[in-house]
Amino acid sequence: MSRGSVTIVGLGPGDPRLLTAAASEALAQAEDLIGYFPYVARVPERPGLVRHASDNRVEVDRARHALQLAASGRRVAVVSGGDPGVFAMAAAVFEAVENGEPGWRELDIVVEPGITAMLAAAARLGAPLGGDFCALSLSDNLKPWDVITSRLEAVFRADFVVALYNPISSARPWQLGKALGLAAEVRAGSTPVIFARAVSRPDEAIRVMTLDAAREATADMATVVIIGASGTRLIERAEGLPFVYTLRNVPG
Repeated sequence: MSRGSVTIVGLGPGDPRLLTAAASEALAQAEDLIGYFPYVARVPERPGLVRHASDNRVEVDRARHALQLAASGRRVAVVSGGDPGVFAMAAAVFEAVENGEPGWRELDIVVEPGITAMLAAAARLGAPLGGDFCALSLSDNLKPWDVITSRLEAVFRADFVVALYNPISSARPWQLGKALGLAAEVRAGSTPVIFARAVSRPDEAIRVMTLDAAREATADMATVVIIGASGTRLIERAEGLPFVYTLRNVPG
């Protein structure tokens, strides 16, 4: 049996201090590094590490490559920003395992978690995810927009705090506005909305606004948008960003 392995590593939001010790150890032991170009670039070069960077729309091909290398005896690290299990590479690797070579099922495959964008953003402001919440991706590359719409309508009616990943891209400039419009049909215009871009990186930018104002705002793929629920509260401060938290108790 091959002694190769695949470790799917979450790099966290960007600040190296937020990379877990277990993730750092996995990167130090890897012989091959596989991932999307900007994530591979976040891992320092060192002797003995072969880097395989690729585009962001070849996730399953990237996963197959990692499994092939591991089957040949290599120690492989597949990297994702944030947490690899949240709209990232872990699912792609296991999809490749399920549909690939039978021997891949016997490989040593480990997932090392990381701090995902919504958790990093929430920590900056207090506890906006302190009650029930969910996360949705607005990208329709892998699912139809009508499926996204039906899920948005359901979670807004159910009064979840909603974290939106992949809110806008150059090919999808309109979907965030549609999502915020759906929220406005059932939530008050004063509902807090957070736009958190590149949290923990040098170009971090966080905005807190009302749902009414958010409908005129814009974002990019480095932004996570958190839409509050009926129990989300905003505490203004004399300086800096407000505190934002969501009540744990919901009146019956």
